[in-house]
Amino acid sequence: CLPAAEASHLLSNLRETVEEVEFSGANQAQDLTGRIFQRLIADRKFLATFYTLPASASLLARLAVARMDVDWSDAAAVSALRVGDFACGTGALLSSVYERIAALHERGGGEPAKLHPAMMEDVLYGCDVMPSAIHITGSALSGAQPTVGFGKSRLYTLSYGRQEDGGVRIGSLELLQSSSTMTLFNTSDPAMRTGSVGEETAAQVIAEVPDSGFDLVIMNPPFTSNTKHYEAESGVVNAAFAALQTSKRDQSDMAKRMRRATAGTCYHGHAGMASAFAELAHRKTKPGGIVAFVLPLTAINGAAWAKFRNLIAQNYADVTVVSIAANGMDMSFSSDTGMAECLIVGRKFADGETPDMRARFISLRRRPAGFVEASQIAALISQSQEVRRLEDGPYGGVPIYCGGELEGEIMYAPISAHESGWGAARIADCAVAQTAHALTEGRLWLPGERTAIDLPIAQLQDVGTLGVHNSFLILETHDGPFVKMPPSPTATYPSIWNHSAKNEKRMLCNPDSSLRVKQGMEERAADLWNTASRTHLNVEFTFGSQPLVVAFTDAVSLGGRVWPNVTFEDERLEYAFTVWGNSTLGLMSFWWHSNRSQSSKASMGRQMAQSLPILDLRALTDAQLDEAARVFDDFRAIDLQPAYQADIDPNRALLDRRLLMDVLGMDAGTYNAVRRLAAKWSAEPSVHGGKGRR
Repeated sequence: CLPAAEASHLLSNLRETVEEVEFSGANQAQDLTGRIFQRLIADRKFLATFYTLPASASLLARLAVARMDVDWSDAAAVSALRVGDFACGTGALLSSVYERIAALHERGGGEPAKLHPAMMEDVLYGCDVMPSAIHITGSALSGAQPTVGFGKSRLYTLSYGRQEDGGVRIGSLELLQSSSTMTLFNTSDPAMRTGSVGEETAAQVIAEVPDSGFDLVIMNPPFTSNTKHYEAESGVVNAAFAALQTSKRDQSDMAKRMRRATAGTCYHGHAGMASAFAELAHRKTKPGGIVAFVLPLTAINGAAWAKFRNLIAQNYADVTVVSIAANGMDMSFSSDTGMAECLIVGRKFADGETPDMRARFISLRRRPAGFVEASQIAALISQSQEVRRLEDGPYGGVPIYCGGELEGEIMYAPISAHESGWGAARIADCAVAQTAHALTEGRLWLPGERTAIDLPIAQLQDVGTLGVHNSFLILETHDGPFVKMPPSPTATYPSIWNHSAKNEKRMLCNPDSSLRVKQGMEERAADLWNTASRTHLNVEFTFGSQPLVVAFTDAVSLGGRVWPNVTFEDERLEYAFTVWGNSTLGLMSFWWHSNRSQSSKASMGRQMAQSLPILDLRALTDAQLDEAARVFDDFRAIDLQPAYQADIDPNRALLDRRLLMDVLGMDAGTYNAVRRLAAKWSAEPSVHGGKGRR
């Protein structure tokens, strides 16, 4: 017993200490071990292994386990489960799944200690190419019940690189071609891990990992792309296979084996190794089973991930996508990635089920700070029955409150458009997404407005022609006929190539480079010069520092790395395209369609750029086109502020007014509603990138 005053003081100190430990993230031994281990991996940039933070792992595990149709009180039913992580690293996800299953079993009246041998020997499968990571996983899992012994486990170090038989192996991805593979050495015997008894052995074993055999596959797979070449590094020709001291020949042979293993799958070289692991998860999951991933945000809006999105849409129900509407390290679920990530959970169709082509999209305001918060968020997501759809108009999603604080919003959205991506992620205000979606369908439905206005919208490729990729201009591998040179006022082949803050404040920009024709490449140069134009699309747009979606050059010029050409049959469309692209509606359309995996940078590849929704300039009358040209002339030399300040930029506001009222014939009420939309859009974290706003 303590006096009230002293007890209050002690409890206050204890509370502060607990909060410090909790918010540091290092709140358990495995977390601390995992973080240190990841920092010490010598080949980390090639393996692209990122440690799943404990709260994130708990959130994903709870969302996944909640989908499993199991009598948790029945020890035999639980023991019959099969849970796999084929890129397990230090075991954060497997540990979280085990913890959740054990808690549900105990809540049902079971005894977790009695369940432990079955969990270790039969239920949990973990694979990785790093023996030390597997040892940490074994220590963490067995440490759940350190006094309970067990026999063999299902934790395997898989072969990677050149083997004694002269062939090569590609780790867990060998399982794409088979239900079994040879381990590097036997880490499944008791002597090779903590927590049990047995005799030491170093013999190889066959790891049996059957297709359609798992009730849950949960992974945070490596993100490396084997199309990325670290040319400055000696001995690296395929970054995805450059780890663990592989030679150039090893890397090439492993890449060939990878191509054979992934033929006809959802794997794409630009999407990287994670897309191959996604295919592996799909193959190993049984009908009615659950897949759960931590993936880069590009998985839901990157062009290279289109086949993966189609796989999910065509084969999974009850799909949930969780992202974070924040910036910096806070927009990822893993440690130290610096890129936006998402959680994807789905249930594989049982026999007879058909696709509904819809998913729940949850945009959190921040990453869960601890286990309690992750638990509450997972429960709210799993139990939510309210529905607000992307198509329902600009009224926002269903809010998620945790302890009285708004944690995010839930919104149902279609996932049928796998080619153009699923845009309803990393959104702080779902009303902005609902307006952007309506706009792509030719309806201007603004926040605060009761009805939508019809507005002709088309894809860029239907209205104009996108120029060639810059690699065809200068790279020898693409027969590039040019050499990039400094700008010249008398250049024969001027080019707008780079981003230059001084040069890009106004819609009228000057070429920042010139191109010189290589000897013997004159005809090729002439062919490419025919694609030159005055309008250029910004395909690497940073909203936090750049003002322009479309740049205009007085004379025709070639586009470069970030400014591909856009040509039109009628030159009057060039003026209208420039005005539309730099209006608030043009900015938002670009943002909605782009890949938003970095703080305020929106990029898009050629395929995505071709399908960019724009005002259908062909539907404008001659009088409207003439008025658009006058608007351009009035604004060509006027400075615009960076896009994230669209709501406070008086020149952008005037541009909106001229476009809406003078060109499109709309009223002042619509203009005011667009300015309200500008304030909402500018407040999106993926737009301002964390920059302070006036």
